[in-house]
Amino acid sequence: MRDPRIQKLAENLVGYSVDVQPGENVLVEMIGDERDLLKAVVEEIGKKGGNAFVELTDKAVQRSQLKYATEEGIKAWAEYDLVRMKMMDCYIGIRAGSNVNDLSDVPEDKMKMYNSLYSHPVHSEQRVKRTKWVVLRYPNPSMAQLANVSTEAFEDFYFDVCNLDYAKMDRAQDALADLMKRTDKVRIAGPGTDLNFSIKGIGAEKCSGQKNIPDGEVYSAPVRDSVNGTISYNAATLYNGVTFENIKFTFENGKIVEATSNDTKRLNDILNSDEGARHIGEFAIGFNPYILHPMKDILFDEKIAGSLHFTPGQAYEETDNGNRSSIHWDLVLIQRPEYGGGEIYFDDVLIRKDGIFVIPELEDLNPENLK
Repeated sequence: MRDPRIQKLAENLVGYSVDVQPGENVLVEMIGDERDLLKAVVEEIGKKGGNAFVELTDKAVQRSQLKYATEEGIKAWAEYDLVRMKMMDCYIGIRAGSNVNDLSDVPEDKMKMYNSLYSHPVHSEQRVKRTKWVVLRYPNPSMAQLANVSTEAFEDFYFDVCNLDYAKMDRAQDALADLMKRTDKVRIAGPGTDLNFSIKGIGAEKCSGQKNIPDGEVYSAPVRDSVNGTISYNAATLYNGVTFENIKFTFENGKIVEATSNDTKRLNDILNSDEGARHIGEFAIGFNPYILHPMKDILFDEKIAGSLHFTPGQAYEETDNGNRSSIHWDLVLIQRPEYGGGEIYFDDVLIRKDGIFVIPELEDLNPENLK
């Protein structure tokens, strides 16, 4: 008998997140070997009158493919998959790989080619901009290990997070999105962090379960050349299977002029991928009440209650500051007291302190009001 929590998640993905309509083509991509959710999603697409297309991907096999890939081969791979993506109205990506480090030893030049020649045209340009899409992880022992809990405890946590009342969260986000649209100056302060920038005229977008599961953020972007100061991230992060910790950036007029971490050389190699990689493409505030600690999985970590992320690389079309890059690397700073605290100011007004919104119009986004 299927876990009813899986059935509810499938219904939410198909009926709410991508809102499948009769006759629409839906690509369901599964990384890993989890079948219960995949079958439930395919069945729900059929119930809605949609057409399900399934892609099964194994990261270990993809590792071998990438290690020996050529520029010509990656271009052909992208062209092949781009034709399929152009046929799709919706995309549901389910990530359930057993080892998050499967790609860690793929040569950096191969990963750069893959990101720029494959991921950028197929996903950043076609899927993100031209389909209704949602991506999510699925609980397995690997994810439980990252979270330092048992598999059963992680499953309970996962379904609390993913089956949250996202329609309620969506309504609560209105006030923050409206405030960000009216804001010019932003200041972020905390241990090792004193950062100033403008978001004037960029706009703001709500994230409440339509693109990511789990969800819980409102995002904008800095005016491209307005960023000055220093930010010290305190959540470890994975990039192409490699763990980075204690990342610190110093900005001058929008550009990262100094970058350090536990692997400073590799960090700077990534930031040298292209000109836009040393500029910021996204600024977002996270507030999912069930996600409290990082687990090196960005779909969870960027939604941590009391967090923000400040992202080198490509800007989103909805909040476009003109930055273009083959990377988009969400790096997270948690400002709750147990992580050192911190403040966010909009136009010199304190709006969040130590992870809690302190002005009345934003209090509905505090944890006790979203659970």
